[in-house]
Amino acid sequence: MTFHDAMFSHTGWIQIWFYWLGLAIVATPVVLVFSKATRRDALIVLLTNICVIASMGWLYRQIGYVRLLGIVHVFLWTPLVAYLWGRAKSGEITLPFRSVIWLFVATLLVSLTLDYVDVARYLLGERDSMIQ
Repeated sequence: MTFHDAMFSHTGWIQIWFYWLGLAIVATPVVLVFSKATRRDALIVLLTNICVIASMGWLYRQIGYVRLLGIVHVFLWTPLVAYLWGRAKSGEITLPFRSVIWLFVATLLVSLTLDYVDVARYLLGERDSMIQ
């Protein structure tokens, strides 16, 4: 089973969440590239998410579809959220692009909440596969 197959073995709100997250990961850098003030941010988001995708695939092949997979998001998205938070608070970004950043930050914060919980649950002994 591929990583994609494992992810989409979930049903209901989790599957909807994965679609939203995928859309946010792709759309955010595409939108941010249209403002000179956020082009570097677009590149940072894009490169971070390429690293996330590659790392998740690699880790999945090593350990399977277990809660520890969230560790990739914890290590890569936590600093990204901190960086984007600071950027969104700066006055140099116009409101439409700042709104895109805030929406992406909110999306990552929801995901990170789930990821921190998953990693903690794994470390506390919940090591079964998450495939339903």
